[in-house]
Amino acid sequence: MTRAGSAPADRRGPALRGSRGFGGPAIAVVAGLGVLFLGLPVVILVVRSIANGALASAFTDETVIEAFKLSMITTAVSLVLTVVFGLPIAIVLARRRFRGSSLVEAVIDLPIVLPPSVAGLALLLAFGRQGVLGGTLHAFGIEIPFTTAAVVIAQTFVSAPFFILSARTGIANVDRDLEDAARVDGATEGRLFRSITIPLASTALTAGLVMSWARSLGEFGATIMFAGNVEGQTQTLPLVVYSEFQGGDLDTTIAASAILVIAAFAVLVAVRWLHWGRVFELRGIT
Repeated sequence: MTRAGSAPADRRGPALRGSRGFGGPAIAVVAGLGVLFLGLPVVILVVRSIANGALASAFTDETVIEAFKLSMITTAVSLVLTVVFGLPIAIVLARRRFRGSSLVEAVIDLPIVLPPSVAGLALLLAFGRQGVLGGTLHAFGIEIPFTTAAVVIAQTFVSAPFFILSARTGIANVDRDLEDAARVDGATEGRLFRSITIPLASTALTAGLVMSWARSLGEFGATIMFAGNVEGQTQTLPLVVYSEFQGGDLDTTIAASAILVIAAFAVLVAVRWLHWGRVFELRGIT
C-alpha cells in the first residue's frame, strides 16, 4: 500500500525497469553487427546451395548420402556413450569434493581446448597398433584405428566434455532440500534421481546433449587423424566437405556444408521449442 499522494511503486522489477535504454542505441548497433557477423556467412552458404541447385542435387549424390547416414549413426552412438560414461562423472563432480577433484575437472575439460588434430594424434598413440593399448587390442584381433569405431571414439572424446560440464552444473544446482524431503518420504535413491534430480536438471542436461551432439556432427580433425577418410566407412559429412573442396567440386562442398548447417540448426531450434513448451506447461500456460 502506498501513502496518500505518493506515486505508486514500480512493480515491474529491476530487470524490466532497466531493460529500456540499457546501454542506449550503441549497444543495439554493436549487438546487431555481432549477430550479422555470426549469421550472415551461414545464411549466404545455405542460400547459395539452394540458389544453384546444389542442395537438391546433394540428395541424389551417393557420396553425400552415405556420409550423411554415417554421420547420423556415429553421432547417435557417440551420444549414447557420452551419457553412459559422462553422467556418472557429472554426478560425482557435482556432489562430491575429494582431493584432486580440480585436477580431474581439468583433465575432463582438456579435449575442449585441444586442437582437434592433437586429439586425433593422442587417440592414435593410445589405441593405434603401436600405441599403449593398441598392442594389447591387436593381440585379441581388435583393430580400432581407421574403422567406424574410431569415428565414434573420436567424436565421443571431443564432445563428451560439453555434456559433462553442463550436466555437472545442472545437477549441482538442484535444491538438496527437495531431495532430502523425498528421502524422508521413503523414496529410494534411484527413484529420487529419476523423479527429482533429472527433471530439475533437465534443461542443463538437454543443453549438454545438444552441444555434445553438435560437436560430434562437426568433428573433423580428430576423425581424419584417427579414423582416416575412407568413403562409406569413416567419411563423415565434414570429411566430405574437405575432400570435395580439395578436389575442386565447390557445389558438392557447399551442399554438404549446407546439410550440416541445416541439421544442426533444426536440432537447436527444436530443443529451444521443447524447452519453452515445458516452461509454459510448468507455468500453467498450456
